Amino acid sequence: MTGSTVSRRAFGKFLRKIREDARKTALAAGLHIEVSKATLLRLEDGIPTKIATSQLKDLLEFYDATGTVRTEALTLWEEVKEQSKAQQQQGNPKGFWRPYADQYEAHFPHYLRLESAADRVTTHQLVMVPGLLQTPDYRRSVIRIDEPDLSAVDLERRIELTARRQARLDQPNFQMTVLLSEAVLRHQPAVPEVMAGQLNWLIEASEREFIDIRVVPFRVGPHQGLTVQSFTLLEFPPLNRGLMEPPVVYVEGASNTAVYHERADVVAKYRTTIAALTAVALTEQATRDLVSQCAKEYAA
Repeated sequence: MTGSTVSRRAFGKFLRKIREDARKTALAAGLHIEVSKATLLRLEDGIPTKIATSQLKDLLEFYDATGTVRTEALTLWEEVKEQSKAQQQQGNPKGFWRPYADQYEAHFPHYLRLESAADRVTTHQLVMVPGLLQTPDYRRSVIRIDEPDLSAVDLERRIELTARRQARLDQPNFQMTVLLSEAVLRHQPAVPEVMAGQLNWLIEASEREFIDIRVVPFRVGPHQGLTVQSFTLLEFPPLNRGLMEPPVVYVEGASNTAVYHERADVVAKYRTTIAALTAVALTEQATRDLVSQCAKEYAA
């Protein structure tokens, strides 16, 4: 159930705003309800945190929140608890990725929480096929580049994790837009046979109504996509009572680090980049034609 993740983040953002308006530090607030500063910040980041309703009420008193603000905060908190309970009843209380915790970097669970909650994902990739569209053989080859000595067991566990992520593609009301540099088609992280299979899968995926794949060809010359790193824009469905969860831009950095942009002005710049890329990208059919041509070259 994705709503729980989104509601937690909306609640956390609201709670942080209350604290900042009250000019209280996270350390002071945590001490007031007898939790660590780190625990309070996790709560504000929308990460599942053990906190009682009584502690939340004490916190709102500490912030000297108005009656309206208190009511809104407690209503959001009840929504978080109800959706968390429903999620537990579905047998997935902690996220499908938890059993694979030893197979990914520390920053990645946050991304997976966002991805599982998003109803629209727009990604711009300069080098690799995005994870949600990678075939198992392509994924194995990519993993082997950095970890050639990874055990066969751990390798297959990572493939399982990717497959569980890709179940998102079959869920209703999920849309994905993919803007690929032509370099993604030309780079060869895998042997030609695997590359052919990967590209043929992209063609098949692009036939789905809710997946839009478009290639930005080399011949278009200068464009904004050349001056930014690969990135992913995640957008979320509306919450109850008309609340909206702000979109997030995820940028994976070097050495397995990541940056998450949530400021409206920064997100707006990425939207401008997406519009610029879309303007120079091939049409969906022209994209399929080019990808098919590359696949045939690999298969030859």
